[in-house]
Amino acid sequence: MNTRAKIETKLAEAFAPEHLEIIDESHLHAGHHHADSDHHATFDGSGETHFRVRLVSAAFAGQSRVARHRAINRVLQDELDAGVHALAIEVSAPGEARRR
Repeated sequence: MNTRAKIETKLAEAFAPEHLEIIDESHLHAGHHHADSDHHATFDGSGETHFRVRLVSAAFAGQSRVARHRAINRVLQDELDAGVHALAIEVSAPGEARRR
């Protein structure tokens, strides 16, 4: 199972979302330098390292933005430890306007 599929499965199981979208944005970061890579190498845009998560779930009703992000990061800790370099999170409860 690839990283995108793992992220999707874990978030679906943890939050029973009304809407879930996982977008691999790794290619958009080609040419960037990653401070955590060997010798500060330039990233070539390959691999599954940068993702955008759009998620709407009743599980987030009444939670602050920080609490929501922390909950998602906890669920995806293994993926973050295994090489996901960046995770853009757009999360809301049903009925809330999503921020873009």
